[in-house]
Amino acid sequence: MLVFTFPGQGSQKSGMGEPWVDHPSWEVVGEASEAADRDLEYLLREAPIEELTRTENAQLATTVLSLVVLDAVERIGLTPAACAGHSLGEYTALMASGALTFDHGIQLVLARGDAMARAGEDAPGTMAALLGISDDDAEAACQRAEGDVWVANYNAPGQVVIAGTSEAVAVAGALAKELGAKKVMPIQVSGAFHTPLMQGARAPLRKALAEVNFLTPEVRVVANVDARVHDDPSDWPGLLSAQLCSPVRWRQTLETFAGLGLTSLVELGPGAVLSGLAKRSLPEIQSLSVTKPADLDTLIDTIATAGTWRAEPALHQGEHLYMSERVVVSPCSGIFSPEATLHAPGTGLLPGTEDGTAGDPNSGVEVGDLVGRIGVSEVRTPFAGQVIRWLAVDGERVQEGQPLVWLRVPDQT
Repeated sequence: MLVFTFPGQGSQKSGMGEPWVDHPSWEVVGEASEAADRDLEYLLREAPIEELTRTENAQLATTVLSLVVLDAVERIGLTPAACAGHSLGEYTALMASGALTFDHGIQLVLARGDAMARAGEDAPGTMAALLGISDDDAEAACQRAEGDVWVANYNAPGQVVIAGTSEAVAVAGALAKELGAKKVMPIQVSGAFHTPLMQGARAPLRKALAEVNFLTPEVRVVANVDARVHDDPSDWPGLLSAQLCSPVRWRQTLETFAGLGLTSLVELGPGAVLSGLAKRSLPEIQSLSVTKPADLDTLIDTIATAGTWRAEPALHQGEHLYMSERVVVSPCSGIFSPEATLHAPGTGLLPGTEDGTAGDPNSGVEVGDLVGRIGVSEVRTPFAGQVIRWLAVDGERVQEGQPLVWLRVPDQT
């Protein structure tokens, strides 16, 4: 089983987008800039590290570069069986799974970054990585510190991150060394993420979560909060809100994937922290990172050798399903907007039906009719027929050749 993982805040570095500028997937940056109303090319290419490290900038830049890499991997036809993201990366994982549309995902990342930046100003804190210590001993060090400090990340065997006020983190770090930690490494962040000190960010994030629609994921997504698969879209607003003040259970997430049959793990985005944690936690699996276009060749060779390749051939005119059915496919990559007069976008069924096999009079199309748009490009059907259901939802970023609309065509005999 192939899993895609996505990094969180802290993986960013100045100029990290430069290797992708000439790749076709760089167009994602323009789409994200429009959705965010921010100059994201500047953040990815020119922003100094001091500016890029600010929470609201780091989260947006990291997410967008991960989406660029995801787009590049999708262009070579590779799809995962499951996804997960570390902290911020959970939003990218939800976008990759189809649970969040492109625009809604960018909207939430903006809201999260701003909310966490303000919470960090109102309740200052810091984080530190403890190396060579068990989970139990890390928890004991926090409890014995008798201050505002908690375990924030369970990353891998022998690697735990703690967070809290600067004073309490320092005390807990010293206690951790007494309990056997080999190293205590301060992390340069603007707040005590994934602890109760982030409580101030929950109300504004909840407000933003209430303004977007979550869809049923097309592949399994494992949540940070409980390391379990959640395929009910109604679960995710609560999980993402809770994630702000709850530890990231990444080691447990990898164990969940192992139980599901994980064979290969690919980290998409800046840095290689998650692929490194996978090697430490599950040395028997293949794990690698894609941070630049040159890594795509390595990915192809590695995944093909592992036998987890799930590429599907591109379709450029339509696909024959049965004698009476066809699909209309995307002529290019971009954000999909279905033609609203045909169907209520995003429901998956024709209005007033339960199985999508029959619909209202407006669901019929003739050859050449407009069925939607990819950005400003029109998508017209090469077939006449009745719409059975949409295969892509409003706001989804689709690839060239991706099926968009499923039609029932007149009997050709």
